[in-house]
Amino acid sequence: MSHKLKVGELKVDYLTDEEIWRIFTIVLSSKSVKSSTYKFALIKAIIENLYQANDDFEISYDQLAYTFTKVYWNLIVHHNLSQHNRGKNARVVSIIKEEQQNHSIPPEMVFDRLRDSLQIKLIHKVKLTMKINVFGALYGDTRGMFYSFDHKDEVLRLNPAVHSFMLNYQRLIIHLTNYHMAAMIEELNVVPNINYLLGKVESIAKRSSLQPFEKILLSYFEARCFYCGKELTGKKRETHIDHFIPWSFVQSDHIWNLVLSCNKCNISKRDKLPIKEYLYGIINRNEELLGGDSSAKVEKLMTNYKQKKIIMLYDYSIKNGIDANWVP
Repeated sequence: MSHKLKVGELKVDYLTDEEIWRIFTIVLSSKSVKSSTYKFALIKAIIENLYQANDDFEISYDQLAYTFTKVYWNLIVHHNLSQHNRGKNARVVSIIKEEQQNHSIPPEMVFDRLRDSLQIKLIHKVKLTMKINVFGALYGDTRGMFYSFDHKDEVLRLNPAVHSFMLNYQRLIIHLTNYHMAAMIEELNVVPNINYLLGKVESIAKRSSLQPFEKILLSYFEARCFYCGKELTGKKRETHIDHFIPWSFVQSDHIWNLVLSCNKCNISKRDKLPIKEYLYGIINRNEELLGGDSSAKVEKLMTNYKQKKIIMLYDYSIKNGIDANWVP
């Protein structure tokens, strides 16, 4: 009964890629007991927070619960996919539906636009459910080899080899997880709610609006395109916020990966990487952002940022098939 564990110790320090693939295959196959979609959602949450891990490969429960809640908010509220268990209703469904009803929240409301107090309340409730049903369950399926966890400290610590593996094969793992999660949801729910299901599963990470980041960047830097240097004024060059390393790879929004861009560059770049000289540019930009007059809000947004992380992210995105040849 691994899901009842409050502490899980890491059983091994090193795994080969072949050993990790073998365990992943078992987790995603029928050999693993999957009474709910929880395990898939936790894998998605871990992947979205890979670059938020600290130097000890630790990810906080709050970080994971935020992504986990957003996954289910998208599926339950937006798409009315409420069956996630092979038995009684999943607790996370009840939590989200109850808050939606209590606050008369319309189906089109995205999670990131909820007021902060309600987001925090939901995340806290979901985190308690994850402690009971989620962290220990995936820990058991991965035989204690992928991560350790501690409910008291509220920290999940990845095996360094698994962290590196997930970075190397991030895109493939995302696709595999989305496919198997969608297949299970499709089995548990009825039409028409399952139409375009993979799209519904895949589209949960992106924020509805990057405007808060835009305001912060404009308060620190000139209104100029990071790429072409042209002034961001007038309707023809309205300000855009671009993911320096494409969102299709990183699938999370961090201010250290976001830049001010003009419309032309944003549309032209799309799902490509800028050539390497721009990598040095964003590294310098981030050093300015972390300068002595940084606000508490910026410091919080830059938590766990290290120069080596964005370099690593750049290199791994190339390994995952992102073209690195774009210039304005």
